[in-house]
Amino acid sequence: MIVALIDSGLGLLPTSAWLRRLRPDLDLMLSMDPEGAPWGPKPSEWVIERVVTTARRAVDRGADVVVLPCNTASVTALEHVRADLGPSVPVVGTVPAVKPAAAACDSVAIWATAATTASRYQANLIEQFANGAEVVGVACHGLADAIDAGDRAAVAAAVAAAAERTPPDVQGVVLGCTHYPLVAETITAHLPAGVRLFDSAEAVARQTLRRIDALGRPVTGAGRLEVFRSGVPGELPAAATVFAAGRELVVAPDRAQGEDVEDAPSR
Repeated sequence: MIVALIDSGLGLLPTSAWLRRLRPDLDLMLSMDPEGAPWGPKPSEWVIERVVTTARRAVDRGADVVVLPCNTASVTALEHVRADLGPSVPVVGTVPAVKPAAAACDSVAIWATAATTASRYQANLIEQFANGAEVVGVACHGLADAIDAGDRAAVAAAVAAAAERTPPDVQGVVLGCTHYPLVAETITAHLPAGVRLFDSAEAVARQTLRRIDALGRPVTGAGRLEVFRSGVPGELPAAATVFAAGRELVVAPDRAQGEDVEDAPSR
């Protein structure tokens, strides 16, 4: 059973690591796009074409399930990917964890890219799921880029700047970009004690497993890891191993089960 995960950069690592942890035998196909990254500022039509083409190519290479662990890809291209691949291929998208955060906290900040923070998409999420909680968006300028570069100093600077713009009385922070769970410990260190972090990586992984089980097919595999970079076979970039989730993906499958993922956010 091959699961393809598609993101412009390292944002696919948290969900991939959860899949490796929960089902170490699954074969994972990671498709990143260093030539086209970042996707957020690109026109919607460009993103749709890029993501649909990557998903189609993944299925042609044997993928049984496609996951979009990327907010930009999900909001822009999810339905297009589903229409292109048809009902026989499950396609799982990602939604920022606004609903569980608002259910658990009276005040919430959504940390996201500048494009997502200003988007109608995020505004709709707040309108739909705020559930009476006070919700504010915080644009994290440069954070995703710093993570993709594996630059811890730039990460710390971007996190510190976002923390300064976060209301001091928030009870929860939604990690609204799939890159951000990779540096959850750094984020926690810059927030007041007791602030809870919420992200979607584990939920997306578990939904993927439910969709796999619903197929009724044999799910055994060898725990293989394939990496494609802008369509070309390759390896995880060196920056991936800066983060615990990246390191977990390159260990032997029989060692992956039961290992803790560093930087996992509190819930």
